Amino acid sequence: MTSTPNIPSLDSLDYIPYIDQNGQLTDQFEGKVGVYAIFDQEKTLQFIGYSRDVYLSLKQHLVRQPQHCYWLKVQTIERPSRTVLEEIRDAWIAENGTLPSGNSADEALWNQPIDAKPAMTAAEQASYAAGDGLTQIKLLKQAARRVEEQLLAALEARGVQMQIRFNPKLKESGLLDLK
Repeated sequence: MTSTPNIPSLDSLDYIPYIDQNGQLTDQFEGKVGVYAIFDQEKTLQFIGYSRDVYLSLKQHLVRQPQHCYWLKVQTIERPSRTVLEEIRDAWIAENGTLPSGNSADEALWNQPIDAKPAMTAAEQASYAAGDGLTQIKLLKQAARRVEEQLLAALEARGVQMQIRFNPKLKESGLLDLK
């Protein structure tokens, strides 16, 4: 499949609940290459992405933007082809009529690790500025753990039951990303 004469329209695909009745992300896309569209609770398009493992990407987006991940539409392809994936993504964006915020102004919130530094208290920021490398790492880990607790509580309130594990090494930099 080198060209995509039959790109499915976004409107023609069914909405899939982001989290199933068991609090799990659907595993039907595990290891699958494809394009996905993420919608909020009101089914407003928030982000369109593509991945070599749609499941892992969806899990990452759920952790980074839980308040915007309620529905999705997915088109998988058999053979990895960035060109095909980009053609589908671009066609869906054109069909939508406007660029979703997750593909423009908020792109870093969807695609980059969560930065816990803004969650540091004034006292932590002062200690960080005055501290040595070890103190700074300790403060960053402390802020990252606090943000992690808040995030896990928000996901639990949504009914998410799947295990979420963050990369412990990144916490030393004040970042949260799945392991």
